[in-house]
Amino acid sequence: MQAAYETYGGELFGFAFKALDDRQLAEEVVQETFVRAWRSPRGFDPRQGSLRTWLFAIARNGVVDAIRRRKAREGPGHSSWDAVSESSLMFDPVDRLLDRIQLGEALQRLSPQHREAVVEVYFGGRTCAELGEELGVPASTMRSRLYYGVRSLRLVLEENGWLAP
Repeated sequence: MQAAYETYGGELFGFAFKALDDRQLAEEVVQETFVRAWRSPRGFDPRQGSLRTWLFAIARNGVVDAIRRRKAREGPGHSSWDAVSESSLMFDPVDRLLDRIQLGEALQRLSPQHREAVVEVYFGGRTCAELGEELGVPASTMRSRLYYGVRSLRLVLEENGWLAP
């Protein structure tokens, strides 16, 4: 746990602080994240994702719990929270961060050629023809790599429960 804390503690704190905008609460979330991880080490399955992804998922749950506790503590009639719905409380950026982490890990499981095609075309905005010309392969080969890369990526995401089948 000490090594995991040294490696990911700062990053998890930044994540929690950005979602909560409260230093003390963010520190509590990070502490609780590592306590939960320590108490339930069997919850980590390296076949489903990295230690980093697992810790971020625990931290996300901690952030959600902290926001709910804060709302309950402040009670009805507290103007700063009454007008704010739970869906708008930084969950979208938190979810997007987790999605990026999961996507990055899934991309690492693709072959280098498939990963390059998916990243360059879908995320880089390039065409298969442009990429094929740069790499010296026919555009049809790049389209094939892209097709099988996206197909493999979908399977990896579904296999890990990160995407509904």
